[in-house]
Amino acid sequence: QVQLVESGGGSVQAGGSLRLSCEASGYSYSPGCMGWFRQAPGKEREGVATIDSGGRTNYADSVKGRFTISQDRSDNMVYLQMNSLTPEDTGIYYCAARPKCLPHGGSQFDYTHWGQGAVVIVSS
Repeated sequence: QVQLVESGGGSVQAGGSLRLSCEASGYSYSPGCMGWFRQAPGKEREGVATIDSGGRTNYADSVKGRFTISQDRSDNMVYLQMNSLTPEDTGIYYCAARPKCLPHGGSQFDYTHWGQGAVVIVSS
């Protein structure tokens, strides 16, 4: 059974940093594309960053230069390093996977597997 489990959420003041982790299990082969989405209160889920098996990355404009997605495929782990956080980054962060990355990351409807979410709260 495929499972994605996030960890590392929490509360931080504006300007601070957090690192999210996602462990994938149950795959017979490592998913071609893994990514991070987030959902702020009252808003739709939006893509944050994706990374493919070759290490190619894609970022939402709102996080470019502040967030970094990385992976350790040998351990089926994906990470999201978040720096210079602002209150607008507050939300539930979800790990997601699909067979192949899409240009510009794709929407939530393009992803087949999801984690349970990790809460990130950034206070001003």
